[in-house]
Amino acid sequence: MAKSAGRSKRSDRGKKEQLVAYLCMAPSIVGLIFLTYIPLLVVFIISFFSWKGISEPHFNGIKNYIRLFTVDAYFVDSIKVTIIFTLLSVLGSMVYSLIVAMLLNRKIPARGFFRAVFYLPYVLPAAAVYIGWSWLYETNFGLFNYILKSFGINNVMFLSDSTMVLPSLALIAVWLSGNLIVIFLAGLQNVPAVYHEAAQIDGANGWQRFVNITVPSMSPIIFYNLLMSLITNMQVVTPALSLTSGGPGNSTTFITYLMYRYAFKDNQIGYACAISFVFFIIIAIFTSIVFATSGTWVFYEEGDKK
Repeated sequence: MAKSAGRSKRSDRGKKEQLVAYLCMAPSIVGLIFLTYIPLLVVFIISFFSWKGISEPHFNGIKNYIRLFTVDAYFVDSIKVTIIFTLLSVLGSMVYSLIVAMLLNRKIPARGFFRAVFYLPYVLPAAAVYIGWSWLYETNFGLFNYILKSFGINNVMFLSDSTMVLPSLALIAVWLSGNLIVIFLAGLQNVPAVYHEAAQIDGANGWQRFVNITVPSMSPIIFYNLLMSLITNMQVVTPALSLTSGGPGNSTTFITYLMYRYAFKDNQIGYACAISFVFFIIIAIFTSIVFATSGTWVFYEEGDKK
């Protein structure tokens, strides 16, 4: 009887804990439904209509999607531009933020100050940051061209040259990756020091310890930062709105900027929704690839792969 009563108490306690957990999760679930899933469904429905926003919508079936893949000359270019920018930004952000995090993880003077300095760009207003960088990139009087002139190099049109504009904007995105630095820093502090000490005793150098200890121990953090950076940079729009307006030519007409132009400049709401839904599928494909390949390189403490 005593054992039965003990089991009953544990069962009741477990049910109460489950109820509390569901209640705590309820606001997030409600927010996810009303702020993500329902709007996504509405966008999908509107994509089958021709709608100017103020006039009555007219159903036109899949004509928006047919136009998107057969007639629209900007859409394919916008996909290419977005993917190139994303690759440059994600690769640069991951390398830069990991290096800075490893430096800030050392015992250096004013370490807290430098951590705040590297994180600060992330919390600044994005439009203000891009406008500030436009002064640095200015062809005639910008700081970067002034430095290049001092070395006898001709002026570079960072934002007016179609071959330079994407790397220039990606550099700004890398500089804005302070959130990745903070997450990497937290992960580095959880890497067991005993592993490094044992490897050092066995004669491993710094690079060997980094490759064989730090990277495997940090792989879940690297996976998370990679995924978040990928999703964030694929949805880039601020550089085009603040600096380039999609130019020069179509070299910075990102998919999000194309949606903005069709929806709010041309008042083609239904067509913009079709682009938005296709873009959602593109992001889902890329994130699925990251998840599918993570099983070969993401490790956990117990040694099992994901």
